[in-house]
Amino acid sequence: MPHPLSPLGIAHTAISLLPVVAGLYSFIRYQAIDTSRRSGQVYLAGLAVSVFTAFGLSSTGSFNPGHVLGILALIAAFGSLLVTRLSFLGRLRPYLATFGLSFSFFLTMIPGTVETLTRLPVANPLASGPESPVVRAVLLTWVISLLVGFALQARALRLRHRKATGN
Repeated sequence: MPHPLSPLGIAHTAISLLPVVAGLYSFIRYQAIDTSRRSGQVYLAGLAVSVFTAFGLSSTGSFNPGHVLGILALIAAFGSLLVTRLSFLGRLRPYLATFGLSFSFFLTMIPGTVETLTRLPVANPLASGPESPVVRAVLLTWVISLLVGFALQARALRLRHRKATGN
């Protein structure tokens, strides 16, 4: 086994599944992560705990790109809560808030994808590192999913706004 998991690594992995499941549920059920719903609240709490537990872990022995992505995910997620209160942003607010939460989900999937593909299956992992073709292909899929998903979310927001205003 190339990278055995420590007890903290096991706890972090289990905790990290919370925002993934809550985020996927939200996308499927509500087409976005909605922090006014229980799944959105679980997403935010799970994201925060997942990022904080990651600081006790590092395959390099120090601060690494996964930690940076976690911090950026927290900034994007919690920034999306702030952006709804900034009146000078006008009609952009729901779009920016939605994008912030979707982007935070995307950011969390990067280290999750790399770690999963370089550890599983245990006897013969699918990838040898972040530069492996399989990792790059999966990450490209995540980028495309983010772009297409946000385009669909923006369209739904626009249609909801038109319906609400009668335009």
